[in-house]
Amino acid sequence: MKVVTGIGSVPESVGAQAKRAEQAGFDIVTCGELAHDSIVTMTLAAAATERIGLQTSVTIAFPRSPMVLAMEAWDIQRLSKGRFTIGLGSQVKGHNERRFGGTWTAPAPRMSEYIQMMRAIWESWQKSSKAEFLGKHYRYTLMTPAFNPGPIEFPHPKIGLAMVGTGMAAVAGEFADVAMPHGGIMSDKYMRQALLPAIRRGLVRAGRSWSDIEIAESGYLVLADSDEELERKLDAMRQPLSFYGSTRTYHSVLEMHGLGELGQKLHALSIQGKWAEMVSTVTNDDILKLADTCRYDEYPRFLKEKREYASRTSFSMPRNSPQQEERYQRLLNEIQRLECPAVPSGLEI
Repeated sequence: MKVVTGIGSVPESVGAQAKRAEQAGFDIVTCGELAHDSIVTMTLAAAATERIGLQTSVTIAFPRSPMVLAMEAWDIQRLSKGRFTIGLGSQVKGHNERRFGGTWTAPAPRMSEYIQMMRAIWESWQKSSKAEFLGKHYRYTLMTPAFNPGPIEFPHPKIGLAMVGTGMAAVAGEFADVAMPHGGIMSDKYMRQALLPAIRRGLVRAGRSWSDIEIAESGYLVLADSDEELERKLDAMRQPLSFYGSTRTYHSVLEMHGLGELGQKLHALSIQGKWAEMVSTVTNDDILKLADTCRYDEYPRFLKEKREYASRTSFSMPRNSPQQEERYQRLLNEIQRLECPAVPSGLEI
């Protein structure tokens, strides 16, 4: 099992964060793309490290052309000596149109073309072959020597794909190297009843198997040693759940758990700009309808029994004393030694 950890805030801190993650024994560092550019973050992390894997989680695709991201990913893959995965995300309609000033079309068909064009670009660079991809949304028919960076000595960058809906999950199964369920609002039930079957459909459509894709474990989970710590962490989850739950894109997760009315209420409050009231609307009982709970020492067993489909996870716990640090390293190593089937139970191909 690969263990990932997040980095990134202001650019000047990225290199040191990535170095610490590498020294701590993590397998992969990831970064989001909220107030800072994910490509800049991963470039800085690549330059500061030697071993650890690098992955954006996520890079917003549609405001950029496939050529722009293909070139940036190619350069980071070269700089990092083959350690880079570009994790793509579509974002939602409102942000694409009103924040990025771009356009919006059905995201799953568009993303499938996006990934295929990126791979066509890399193939033409690696093999000096013809520029050739013709889709409804994107086309690639021109590459002259002055703009061709040429081959690299490493495999093509891996492509990860973030998902909430089943359409994008099927695209991941068909085209992606890494499936990245949206951690901001997710449950184990939704993973098993909606996303994993959709990934399987994509795999079958492409003639692929579960061994052709890595899946990040997902589902709200609260790790805690005491009831007090559990309550504190549940309380902290109210803000992100209120944010994501206010967007209709994520309501399918809530509806599966009988929380459709909560989603509608949060959406209405967001339109009015009542952000504080949104947080207070979410209760700990709402979160527990979505979340599993587990003690730190039981987490390796939890992964083996409850996340058998996954090949990567995140892990954090208090590390404020030598005793806590020793315990943390022991559990980290135990997780990394796990050998899970990486095939969802009941969804074999």
